[in-house]
Amino acid sequence: MLSVCKQTLSQSLQRASARSLGSVVPELRVENFDVKNEPVLGYLKGSSERTELEKSLQETASQTEEIPIVIGEKEIKTGDVRYQVMPHDHKKKLAKFYYADAKLIKQAINVATETQKKWDRTPISERLKIWEKAASLMAGKYRSKLNAATMLGQAKTVIQAEIDAAAELIDFFRLNAYFLKEATKYQPISENPRETKNSMRYRGLEGFVAAVSPFNFTAIGGNLAYTPALIGNAVLWKPSDTAILANWVNFKICLEAGVPPGVVNFVPADGPVFGDTITASPHLAGVNFTGSVPTFTRIWKQVGENIGKYKNFPRLIGECGGKNYHFVHPSADVPTVVNGTIRSAFEFCGQKCSACSRMYVPESLWPKIKEGLLEKRAKLKIGDPTEYDSFTSAVIDDKAFKRISGYIEHSKKSPNLEILGGGKYDDSKGYFIEPTIVQTKDPHDKIMKEEIFGPVLTIYVYKDGQVQETLDLVDNTTPFALTGAVFAQDENFLKSAIEHLKFSAGNFYVNDKSTGSVVGQQPFGGARLSGTNDKAGGPHYVLRWGNPQAIKETFVPLKDIEYPYMKQ
Repeated sequence: MLSVCKQTLSQSLQRASARSLGSVVPELRVENFDVKNEPVLGYLKGSSERTELEKSLQETASQTEEIPIVIGEKEIKTGDVRYQVMPHDHKKKLAKFYYADAKLIKQAINVATETQKKWDRTPISERLKIWEKAASLMAGKYRSKLNAATMLGQAKTVIQAEIDAAAELIDFFRLNAYFLKEATKYQPISENPRETKNSMRYRGLEGFVAAVSPFNFTAIGGNLAYTPALIGNAVLWKPSDTAILANWVNFKICLEAGVPPGVVNFVPADGPVFGDTITASPHLAGVNFTGSVPTFTRIWKQVGENIGKYKNFPRLIGECGGKNYHFVHPSADVPTVVNGTIRSAFEFCGQKCSACSRMYVPESLWPKIKEGLLEKRAKLKIGDPTEYDSFTSAVIDDKAFKRISGYIEHSKKSPNLEILGGGKYDDSKGYFIEPTIVQTKDPHDKIMKEEIFGPVLTIYVYKDGQVQETLDLVDNTTPFALTGAVFAQDENFLKSAIEHLKFSAGNFYVNDKSTGSVVGQQPFGGARLSGTNDKAGGPHYVLRWGNPQAIKETFVPLKDIEYPYMKQ
């Protein structure tokens, strides 16, 4: 929770001095507060959170919620009707929603552009209060509803939903507010404040920001849409079709917390139609994106082609996934490797941008690691996410099922690949794919290069004497550079590896799995084709959406144009 602290005496005196000198810059009154990460609840049998969650699951599953397009204060329904189904039971419709066409998207652009001018005048202190109220609603009144919508709509288990839709979403709201508050503390040097005063203030971007969010994290949707709004922008939020219910709950919470209509507009739409329309508008101020490389590349190309139309140079922030690795050194601790890899590769069916997808193991440790991985894999329950003993559930939809099963079929047919465990899949009821472990003889096979975004782990066994050559493989095999982990007890090796692999991952782990970044602890993002590495969850992310203005006020009249030396 945010705890209010008293402002310091020096701050009070400084502000009083500025007022006495006739400053026209509005005084920035932002209360100091400290912030901590939201605790992850345990959901043990008999706990209050478990009781509340079960009630919300029952209520959410018993209906098909109707979700309109929301532009400003208007709720709109079109003839283009869509449904979100439960991935683990795809006959059950969870939500009914509507697609906006180009005309409606243009309407949303106009509303957002006009709203931004008014919203930007709202003092930062007032916005911070709204964000804290939203976080408090998420942490309390709506926690179980957010988790239930995420579990049923995205097939997340209890713990995966709690980490995402509760803790991480709350952390994004609280810590981004904290980071913005901290940024306002900086003011430029005023060498003689009785004569001149220098100040800095943050504005939003003129126009609108488009937020395009993915299915796999409810928290990402909230961050992409509402962090730009926090600093003074107005947003068109295109949520993922397969996460729309959880995103809708988030949207309604923020309205209840006091985010004015039109600041964030809820605009489900066909991807290409949305992209074509926003990039054609002269008012496009930025795109906040998480998704595939081809989609982000398309948006970037369209912005480039239309660059002469825009009022400003649009800001493009993108996170596009990865082909994340675990590198195992001969000195590694085997149980840590096995347990960390199982979690990283197979939690949420590997549908995390950071999931371990490729692994490099030395010959000397391979027998023990192989035995451990297969033993742990065999114990995993793949089933209904509402059942507490399920380790993971179904993949998100039929497209993902087809793509992932295609890699499994490739593994069955290729002479260089061998399926060691798993390999089965069935979509008769839900989109279920077994966690699959593959061994490859070829470290350059496509299964080691391409992002699968599913529960498929491929392992290359290297000779103990080829550590450095294998590190080169890790660094150069794929175009991605999102997350990676090195397991070793040899400190000299770790010191060299962290330099050798410096550009291979935006988030680098030592003796830990490649997943699980926490807002405020491990700011997240990668470079190369993994994205623009703007580090969501870190102190600079919110400032990327700001439009700073430096102001100089002079209190002494200028009476001459000559400098003193000119009169000598």
